Amino acid sequence: MPLACGLGLQLALLTVAIPILFPTVVMRAAGMSESYVSWAVFAALVICGVTTVLQAFRFARIGGGHVLVMGSSAAFIGVAITALAEGGPAMLATLVVVSALFQLLLSQRLVLFRRVLTPTVSGTIIMLLPVTVISIVFDMLSEVPEQTPAFAAPFSALATLVVICGITLKVRGALRLWAPVIGVVAGSVVAAFFGLYETDSIGAASWIGLPKAQWPGVDLEFGPSFWALLPAFLFVAMVGTVRTISSAVATQRVSWRKHRALDFRAVQGAVSVDGIGNLMCGVAGTVPNTSYSAASASLTELTGVAARSVGIATGTAFIALAFFPKALAVVLAIPGPVIAAYLTVLIAMLFLIGVKVVLQDGLDYRKGLVVGVAFWVGVGFQYDMIFPEHVSEFAGGLFRNGMTAGGLTAVVMNLFLEITTSRGMRMETDFSLSALPKIGDFFRDFASRRGFDHAMAERLDAAAEETLLTLLQQRESEPEQRRRRLRLVAYEEDGGAVLEFVVASGGENLEDRVALLGEQAEESPSEQEMSLRLLRHLATSVRHQQYHDTDIVTLRVNAPG
Repeated sequence: MPLACGLGLQLALLTVAIPILFPTVVMRAAGMSESYVSWAVFAALVICGVTTVLQAFRFARIGGGHVLVMGSSAAFIGVAITALAEGGPAMLATLVVVSALFQLLLSQRLVLFRRVLTPTVSGTIIMLLPVTVISIVFDMLSEVPEQTPAFAAPFSALATLVVICGITLKVRGALRLWAPVIGVVAGSVVAAFFGLYETDSIGAASWIGLPKAQWPGVDLEFGPSFWALLPAFLFVAMVGTVRTISSAVATQRVSWRKHRALDFRAVQGAVSVDGIGNLMCGVAGTVPNTSYSAASASLTELTGVAARSVGIATGTAFIALAFFPKALAVVLAIPGPVIAAYLTVLIAMLFLIGVKVVLQDGLDYRKGLVVGVAFWVGVGFQYDMIFPEHVSEFAGGLFRNGMTAGGLTAVVMNLFLEITTSRGMRMETDFSLSALPKIGDFFRDFASRRGFDHAMAERLDAAAEETLLTLLQQRESEPEQRRRRLRLVAYEEDGGAVLEFVVASGGENLEDRVALLGEQAEESPSEQEMSLRLLRHLATSVRHQQYHDTDIVTLRVNAPG
C-alpha cells in the first residue's frame, strides 16, 4: 500500500497541472466568469480522477486494466474556445457529448481500423509525443523570478536529474522505485535554498474548498454554429482516440515482465473509458480529457511497477486534490526547473517505448519509410518549419501539433499501402471441423493460381488445418448457437503467403501460446499442444489480435527450404 500510494502520488504530482491549466486557458480565453472557471477546473480534476481509476479496472468492455493516467486534452483547446464564443457553455456541452458518443462507437468497432492503426502508426505517435512537449519542458527551466540568482535554476534542475538518474542506474531494490520522488524532493530543497519554492500561495489557500456548482445545460437547437463546429469536434475526437490507442499499447508493452501479445480488448476498454470521461466532461461543461502515456508508461518503465493499484491511487489523489486547495497549492509550488528535469527523464523513456512498439512487428523498408517520413513531418509542423503561414490558418491551427500532423501522415501512408496491396483470395465458410475439406480446396486453388509448388500447397493446407483445430479446441465449451462463420483471406507477399483467419472471439491468445512452447519441455504434449507445435513449425510468424466478438489470426508461411 505505501508503494502504490507513493507511486500514485508521483503520477498525480506530474500531471495535476494539466486538468488545471487547460480548462483555465479555455474558459478565460472565451471570457467566462471566474466562478465558472473554478467549476470547470474542479469538474476536470474529479473526472480525470474517476476515469484514471476506471482505466485500472476491466468491467466487461469498460476499462483498460492498466495504469493509464487521464488528463484534459490540449487538442480540444482551439475548438472549445470557438464553441464557447459561438454558443456558450451549453453549445460546448452538446458538442462534447456528441463527440464522446462518437468515441464510444469507435471503441466498439475498433476492429474495422486494425489495418490502419497498426503498431507502426501507434509507435510513431508515441515517438512524436516527446517532440510535442520538449519545448514546453525546456521552457520550464527558465520559469524563475527575475531577481533569482542566475545559477539557481540550473542547480535545481541538475540536482533533480542527477539524483533520479544516479539512483535508477546504480541502486537496486526498493530504493530504486522511489528515485523520481527523491529526485523531486532533492531538487525542491535546492530550489528552496535559492528562494524558488514559493510558500505564499500555500499559506493563502484554504484547507477545504468547493466551487459553486454551475451546470451549463445542453443546447438542443442544433443551429448553424453547431453543424459548423461538429466536424472539427469529431475530427479532434478521432485524434484523441488514436492517442488513447497509442497510450494503451505503450502501457501494455511495459506492464509485463515477459513479452506478451497485445490485448486489443484492453485497448477497446481504454477507448471506452475515454469516451465515458468525455461524456461526463460534456455534461459538466468542461474541457474533454484524454490519456497521457508520457507519465504512466514512462514511470512504469523507470520503476518496474505496473500494479493497477497505482492507477487507483493516482485517480484518488486527483479527486482529493480537487477538494483540498492547500494540498493542490503545495504541488503547484514545485519550481519549474525541478519539474522540467523530472519530465526530461520520463519523455526520454517514452521515446524508447515508441521505438519498441514500432519494432514489434518487424521493420522492413516500407514500415521504415512510413515511420521516418511521419516522424520528421511531425517535427517540421511542430516547430513551424513547414509552410507555417498556411498551417496556422488551416483547421484552427490543429496541424501545428506535431503528434497530430505526424500521426495523420502515418495513418494516410499506411492506408495507402493497404489500398494498393492486393488482398488476394477470400472465402467464407462455417466455423466447424466439417469445413476442413473446403478450406483445403481453397488453399490448393490459391497455391495453384500463385504458382506455388506442391510442397508449398501442402504446407499452406497443414498450417490452416492446425490453426482451425486450435481455435475450435478453445471454443469447445461454447453453445452451438453462438458459433459464427469463418472468413479466410490469403495473399502472396515477398515470395511467401499470408493467411488471415477471422472468427468470433474467445479463448487464450495463440501468439502467446506459440511463444510459450519454446520454454516448455517437448515430452508428452497434449493434442492441443501438438497442434500448436506443428503450427510453430509450419508458420514463420503467428499474430493473434483479440477484440471483443472477433479474433484475427494472421500467419506468415514461407516456401519449404
